[in-house]
Amino acid sequence: MTVLVEGENGFETEAEVADTFLKRLLGLMFRSGLPLGNALLLDPCSGIHTWFMRFPIDVVYLDRDNTVIKKETVYPWRIGSFVKGAGKILELNKGAARKLKVGKQLVISFVEERRL
Repeated sequence: MTVLVEGENGFETEAEVADTFLKRLLGLMFRSGLPLGNALLLDPCSGIHTWFMRFPIDVVYLDRDNTVIKKETVYPWRIGSFVKGAGKILELNKGAARKLKVGKQLVISFVEERRL
């Protein structure tokens, strides 16, 4: 399943949804990278690791209302922060989260709904 994630300042990305245990466990491991303009949305999720990853990522921690509560860059073979209240995590290419601001809400919609 793919969703469209939109925010302020023209932020927009299509995100693959990791909504099963296996999809969340594998995440971006073993991939060579993310295509530009794409992301991975882990739901539900409150913490990440970058073991077996080959590239750094921007990690955006969201609460259940899709409000940004923290963002950070995490390099391969590291563990992301534990963020109290995180319910979803958006993983992006390094630098792609620069337009997002803590405290701002993102809009997440199904891509199919947007194309009708």
